[in-house]
Amino acid sequence: MAEEQPPPPRRETVTGVPRGTRRRAPAHTPARSEISEQTTLGATYVRALMRSQLRAGLAALAALTVLVGTLPLAFLLPGATSGPLVWAALGLLVYPVLWLIARWYVTRAERNEADFTGLVTDPAQAPLPRRRPA
Repeated sequence: MAEEQPPPPRRETVTGVPRGTRRRAPAHTPARSEISEQTTLGATYVRALMRSQLRAGLAALAALTVLVGTLPLAFLLPGATSGPLVWAALGLLVYPVLWLIARWYVTRAERNEADFTGLVTDPAQAPLPRRRPA
């Protein structure tokens, strides 16, 4: 009779976190906990973000007021009362200016938020920077 051979040992794969990606203890208390616990430092961080966003909004409003709000004054100049010139200024020149101001504001607001997020996140957990499409 042939002897029965025992089944081959079961192979197991052991997986774990790669060595380079282990989370290290932060060198400082993350600002996120300061904000969630509503400490004085956390309130200062949030206030700084709100101030920077307000500055960007006021700068966009000032640019809009200066560039577009002075058009009625320009129409009071002699020789500027002709119909086609007024309509060309209102219909063709105003919209690109509005678009540029809006584009600047959105870019500035995103930069403010990215700076704030970089300040609040732990360096070990920081997300990779996103690439803009070409």
